[in-house]
Amino acid sequence: MASIYDLKPRFQGLLRPLSDKLATIGCTANQVTVLAVVCSLIVGALIALNPNEHWPLLVLPPFLFFRMALNAIDGMLAREHNMKSNLGLVLNELGDVVADAGLYLPLALISGVSGELVTIIVLLSVMSEMTGVIGVQLGTTRRYEGPLGKSDRAFLFGFLALLIGLGIQPQPWVDYVLWMMILLLILTIVNRARKSLSEVESTGDRPTEDSAKPV
Repeated sequence: MASIYDLKPRFQGLLRPLSDKLATIGCTANQVTVLAVVCSLIVGALIALNPNEHWPLLVLPPFLFFRMALNAIDGMLAREHNMKSNLGLVLNELGDVVADAGLYLPLALISGVSGELVTIIVLLSVMSEMTGVIGVQLGTTRRYEGPLGKSDRAFLFGFLALLIGLGIQPQPWVDYVLWMMILLLILTIVNRARKSLSEVESTGDRPTEDSAKPV
């Protein structure tokens, strides 16, 4: 299914000169990954500590774009500059989940936004990323299918934050958007699981308990 993730190759092409420059000055992929997580937690803390202010919400959309750039750069540094490592795999997968939770859970504190629905979305987001990693455990590939992958969630949450930050009252429309995200996340989980199993069947692999490797 279509996803903003499909635009990643073009986005990476625009960022490749910067990635190459960072590599020449000694910046590592793991440093960029950690920077993205730390900055995410800081922005999330700004929202959590100022739930009645609009300006932290207006910080979120441009930061989400910045974070996507960091995520693209750390991947290019790892692949194109011989920086792949087991530690990098752990930081990449765990960092994305931590950063998402740190950024989006504080939105539950905003007046007029359902804390329960935001929490459900964050939990389903974690499940969707875990489902994506299952492909690796089955001996195939990491799955990134949508319709609500990491980039799509960032776009929708950034859009919501922008509208509320501009003073638009969140009720009742925000509940409709959050419920839509929940349904799309469930579909994403099913889609990724189905794709992983389909790939295993097409290759004829039969994974055992010992064949699954930690990411």
